[in-house]
Amino acid sequence: TNNTLQFDTQHEDMIHDAQLDYYGKRLATCSSDGSIRVFDVSNQQQKFLEALKGHSGPVWQVAWAHPKFGSVLASCSYDGTVLVWKETVGAGFSVIHKHDKHQASVNAISWAPHELGPVLLCGSSDGKTSLLTFTEEGVWEVQMIRSAHATGVNAVSWAPVIAAGAVTQPDAAQSAGLVRQFATGGCDNNVKIWAYSDEKKSYDVIQTLDGHGDWVRDVAYAPNIGLPRTYLASCSQDKHVYIWTQDAPSPTSAAAGSPPEWKRQQLSEPFPDVVWRVSWSMSGNVLAVSCGDNRITLWKENLKGEWECISEVNENGQKA
Repeated sequence: TNNTLQFDTQHEDMIHDAQLDYYGKRLATCSSDGSIRVFDVSNQQQKFLEALKGHSGPVWQVAWAHPKFGSVLASCSYDGTVLVWKETVGAGFSVIHKHDKHQASVNAISWAPHELGPVLLCGSSDGKTSLLTFTEEGVWEVQMIRSAHATGVNAVSWAPVIAAGAVTQPDAAQSAGLVRQFATGGCDNNVKIWAYSDEKKSYDVIQTLDGHGDWVRDVAYAPNIGLPRTYLASCSQDKHVYIWTQDAPSPTSAAAGSPPEWKRQQLSEPFPDVVWRVSWSMSGNVLAVSCGDNRITLWKENLKGEWECISEVNENGQKA
């Protein structure tokens, strides 16, 4: 779509995140003013619905849960807490859980793929990540993962739940089961891949991807579109964006017990400024890169395996 909907959110300070719900009909924004604002943006119009105030500091990120869990929104803040909000008909949003086990700013949150249940992954400046799970008994359980990135966690992203190559190798997919992995990016300049261990009933680091020369600001797994390859994008204070790829295990590598290596590809020349966010399209083949020069560029892989810039949008929502 080429239509741009632009409006004043009425936030009193900088906006840090804006997220559409599953159906793309509602938008949640959050700001340094400590509030979250929810809008109806269906039919190319915007209507303010509600302001959510529960944090005592800047709110860095918001995340909508899958609609099968109801109308649920999570938020994380500099105040060290994560709030889970639920909407009830006629009463609006209210806090149904407050997660306050972190000792510093919570910088990033991400809901797990809905197949894994209502699980929220959080990353904090205290160097830890945590998993907040709503159990079948109706209670919230917290699992803290200490020393994820010693100097602080800036970004988190869940891997697609369907294994790479599952469409082309259905037999392998059935035996593999659901993928339970996520990536984190931190102030130690590293990206780490974590996988669930059935034995330990916890997540362990299975791979550390180094290459950035400064803080990693964001990480994002691409949605699985059936290709026999996993794509992970990372961006950093060092003005670089990397695309990390891992081919689906072949019968020979699976027999050897060693997963295929991650390959790193740099996106173009260094960007003109700090790169803050990377985000994939729903179809998983277009990457949006948000840079400190107030420009967003869209990138796509060509048939030669090279990444090309296919579009550029300036801060007014106009194509450059």
